[in-house]
Amino acid sequence: MSSIKEFNDYRAKMNEKIMAADNIVLKRLFNLDTNTYAEGALPVKTKEMLGLVASMVLRCDDCIKYHLEKCKDNNVSSEEVFEVFAIANIVGGTIVIPHTRRAVEFWEELNNA
Repeated sequence: MSSIKEFNDYRAKMNEKIMAADNIVLKRLFNLDTNTYAEGALPVKTKEMLGLVASMVLRCDDCIKYHLEKCKDNNVSSEEVFEVFAIANIVGGTIVIPHTRRAVEFWEELNNA
């Protein structure tokens, strides 16, 4: 199974369990997250690149994968992704380098899917 499919299957399965718990705070948080990345004064493409930078600086590999896939869906080019990686490493420091390695690997997989 590809890591893309594995990631998406796991995410969907666990999100379903979280939503099934019917916790109003978690439901509102998920809704806020969805609405944050909707088209607005900033285009979705820009918001996804911002989400990717933040995820890299916070060192959340799941979030990095999620935003990389959304970047791919929104026609972010490899050149743009690598500029995002550069910004994340400048802001986050060298501790972001291992996450950049995994991000490059996942980006390559997305481009070869």
